[in-house]
Amino acid sequence: MDVESLLELRIRNRDFLRPYEPVVPDSHFTLQAQREVIERGVHQWENGEGYAFGIFLAETDQLIGRVHLSNAVRRAWQNCTIGYFMDQEQNGRGLMSEAVRLAVQFAFQEAGLHRIEAAVMPGNTGSIRVLEKAGFQYIGLSRYHLRIHGVWEDHKLYAITRGCGK
Repeated sequence: MDVESLLELRIRNRDFLRPYEPVVPDSHFTLQAQREVIERGVHQWENGEGYAFGIFLAETDQLIGRVHLSNAVRRAWQNCTIGYFMDQEQNGRGLMSEAVRLAVQFAFQEAGLHRIEAAVMPGNTGSIRVLEKAGFQYIGLSRYHLRIHGVWEDHKLYAITRGCGK
């Protein structure tokens, strides 16, 4: 577990990510809290409930982001949601687009999922571009979808279905 690297990434990008995330307590930015994030991800992976991936720079092996396939529901639905974040210094290089494409490939080919859904605030054009590049299709607007930074925010909903995207 690379707890220290995850903590450094979260602290370094705390202000940058704040407008896009639910309010988290200061205790979230501790080694213990990040260890729990990783342990929860391992537990979810083992139970087929979710799959978390670190994104690393090839040149330095530095952790620069994370993609998480979460809320996996099995049986007839075979669906999950996707969330992700990237170090502010690495934005605009196509790295998150590639990471999301790889996560989609894993979801469909390895995890046996059929559909992945994403929700993004309408003003987050960078995230919308990432989803569109990965083949996600816009499916509608969800009013007051998530409580982000203390405010119930509308979100655009996107989805990709195995065999129906890029």
